[in-house]
Amino acid sequence: MIRTAAVQFNHRPGDLGYNWSRVKHFCEQAAREDVQIIVFPEMCLSGYWHVRKLDRRQVEALAESVPDGPSTRRLVELASRTGMIVGVGLIEAAEGGRLYNTYVVAQPDGKVDTHRKLHCFISEHMSSGDRHTVVDTHLGCKLGVLICWDNNLGENVRLTALQGADILLAPHQTGGCDSRSPHAMSRIDPMLWHRRKEDPDAIRAEFAGPKGRDWLMRWLPARAHDNGVFLLFANGVGVDDDEVRTGNAMILDCYGRVLAETGEPKDAMVVADMDLGLLGRCTGRRWIRGRRPELYGALAQATGSELDARAARFSKDAVGREK
Repeated sequence: MIRTAAVQFNHRPGDLGYNWSRVKHFCEQAAREDVQIIVFPEMCLSGYWHVRKLDRRQVEALAESVPDGPSTRRLVELASRTGMIVGVGLIEAAEGGRLYNTYVVAQPDGKVDTHRKLHCFISEHMSSGDRHTVVDTHLGCKLGVLICWDNNLGENVRLTALQGADILLAPHQTGGCDSRSPHAMSRIDPMLWHRRKEDPDAIRAEFAGPKGRDWLMRWLPARAHDNGVFLLFANGVGVDDDEVRTGNAMILDCYGRVLAETGEPKDAMVVADMDLGLLGRCTGRRWIRGRRPELYGALAQATGSELDARAARFSKDAVGREK
């Protein structure tokens, strides 16, 4: 068994000190509960949705080098002190002046691995990564990392599984998004969040409905089940610039079953034990062994309708017409 935790918290845009205080708080809580792997949301140190409005200089002011930057060094110290594997999202200042939406995974022995979001759309000043990420651990299992939209494309999860991932870390900033799809997410009135203490049932209903959990449950369990991986879903919660994130932190097993989750409108952590003994005969892994790779070459061929991440997210509909 491996004890794991997924966190949701309401970050403050650009407030590294406050956001670090939440990471430290939940790591200390998790250590008391003997957690071995803890996962925090996408870009939770820098803040997320406000970044789309920033110019390059302002984005650079939020960025840090990895692994020698102060946040990564602090994360390594935290992992060492608590004895946990800790994953946190930030903006990376990389070689050649490139900026990335990056997820840093620190292990207690000082080992650091990173994943750069493959489909980064938050800022025109930020680049997308170009590789899938699978990390060896001292726990005897392998961790895959995919950030938010990376998980929406089944090819990314399948390739991560084929590279040996047993547990998928899935940090997000989602739910309550102003989606262009009429039957996907939509915006939540920020006043419901601000009045969550006076009327908690109203915001809970939004978090549980088609703007939050209902939307996630259409596809997230399938990513775990079809690829034979456990999954740690960590998400933002609460007001994020002009949208409201729905939290819904959850832990799924390799059959897509929910082991732990929360629908509460607050900073929270869910904890569950993963029985990796289930992996050997789980449905997804058995199906994968029956693959016929000779049939799938077309998946790696361009169709001519592909768009870059920003255009796909903001500028076009599903068949490439201008909105």
